[in-house]
Amino acid sequence: MKSDEEVMAEIEEAAAGLLFMSEADYPLEPLRLEGADEPDPGRLRELAGQAADAPVEVRSLEEFFRPATSEPPWKAGAELASARRFQNLARTLRENLADVRAYRIGEVNMPVYIIGKSSSGSWLGLSTRVVET
Repeated sequence: MKSDEEVMAEIEEAAAGLLFMSEADYPLEPLRLEGADEPDPGRLRELAGQAADAPVEVRSLEEFFRPATSEPPWKAGAELASARRFQNLARTLRENLADVRAYRIGEVNMPVYIIGKSSSGSWLGLSTRVVET
């Protein structure tokens, strides 16, 4: 069984240098939530600095990463290499964490937390932002 530190190191390595693309590109940064309780919408809003009534949208790991991991025929070179790095990142998250989900908080310029439960019971993953107008 891997320690949380080992899992975080693997996630950090898989995410290094990747930018999540939306209307603005943001890095994927390692995230560890304190406490063993599953993150609820209120806690995520607070973490994101959002209003108490801000919407929280939950997506599966696959659904969230689909645009980044897809390999349509037009992708080549750097775009294809990036898709394969995102595939590796998704696999790293899936192999090391249970119940991985992406939580999008707010509207337009949204903090996103991609988190799952480690074997020790901690909530680990990544944070980023997406911009959708």
